[in-house]
Amino acid sequence: MQPRQRRSVGGFSRVIDVDTRLIGLIFGLAVIWIGFNIASDGTFLSARNLWNLSVQSASIAIMATGMVLIIVSRNIDLSVGALLGFTGYTMAMAQTQWIPQGLGLGLDHPLTWVITLAFGLVLGAILGGIQGFVIAYGGVPSFIVTLGGLLVWRGLIFQYAQGQTIAPLDPTFRLLGGGPQGSLGEFGSWALGALACVAIVIGLLYNRRRRASYGFPVRPIWALVLLGAVAITVVLGGVWVANSYPWPGALAAQFAERNNIPIPPGGLVIPTGIAYPVLIMIAVTIVMTHLAERRRFGRNVYAIGGNPVAAVLSGINTRRTVMLTFAVMGILAAVSGAVQTARLNAAVTGLGVQNELDVISAAVIGGTSFSGGIGTIPGAILGAVVMQSLRSGMVLMRVDSPMQDIVVGIVLVAAVGLDALLRRRTT
Repeated sequence: MQPRQRRSVGGFSRVIDVDTRLIGLIFGLAVIWIGFNIASDGTFLSARNLWNLSVQSASIAIMATGMVLIIVSRNIDLSVGALLGFTGYTMAMAQTQWIPQGLGLGLDHPLTWVITLAFGLVLGAILGGIQGFVIAYGGVPSFIVTLGGLLVWRGLIFQYAQGQTIAPLDPTFRLLGGGPQGSLGEFGSWALGALACVAIVIGLLYNRRRRASYGFPVRPIWALVLLGAVAITVVLGGVWVANSYPWPGALAAQFAERNNIPIPPGGLVIPTGIAYPVLIMIAVTIVMTHLAERRRFGRNVYAIGGNPVAAVLSGINTRRTVMLTFAVMGILAAVSGAVQTARLNAAVTGLGVQNELDVISAAVIGGTSFSGGIGTIPGAILGAVVMQSLRSGMVLMRVDSPMQDIVVGIVLVAAVGLDALLRRRTT
């Protein structure tokens, strides 16, 4: 690319106020999707595969939002996969054994899933906070602490029930994992899409007015319209794809029989809509983005990653901030543990194995720098989608698991190398 072309691309990204890396990641994702779709004869971009891709990406994306803050603060968490498995297994034990024995509530009781989920989130916060405390106040490197956590949490899973599979789970809790019944359905999905479009327009206008009130540069009207149109198109397109994936025929027939619904000659078509794990991922993304960009805690994390010494001198309680960062990561690992356990309708000892690699890869591919101080939540979400797209596409191409790991490893190294190159050129 010629220097003038690079300046034009950079100038365009500055005008529309969007990170250049984010634009590049979107184009890269488009290339991956188009390439796999051609290679799979149109299967990859089918409504069924895209729906499954969204559900499969949700768990990794949820944890990747927390990993951004961990890496931004110049730390690392290798225990997220084991913590996911441990909290998921604990929640399964709670609803199948501890709550029925201690409180006398069965699996079909309306409070069982609520108590289970609350217990899992609190447990995740405590375990993550313990690791953060050792790192921040004990002075032990995060690599060592979380590596030890990986071994401890994974080993404790086997201490529960000697590695036995815990199943089945509470019916309401299972809805957190998605599936035909764990989704919004057609009307709910379109209603949510409409609300999202309204929120996009209001958000863009509010952001422009707020920046103007402080005398900051604002986007031109054409850039504002372009961003709004693209965002609304993506939202409505996603809802359309989700509603294009129908319930399986046998399940739709059972639903019709239970509700005395006549089945038409071509079969009953029930749109699935947006899955609950995707809704959870969206909610987590909104909360974490607000936390990282609008709250003092997020600004402190970025300040610590940018210059730890200056952060201390400016009065930031760096130890407490780092500890809380790991506590947030523990909560998000527990959320992902609930989603994955609910999706399987069982707790297994292999739950979350190697998820830490996918989570770290998603954050780094999304633009988070190991040097600290740089990273975005939306970038991590896109990174998670890229990671899962690679795995999903290779599964469709019948690539074996070892080769998938090789490809993912190459992509991770390339992403880190590109980040290092860009930082050197910027300097």
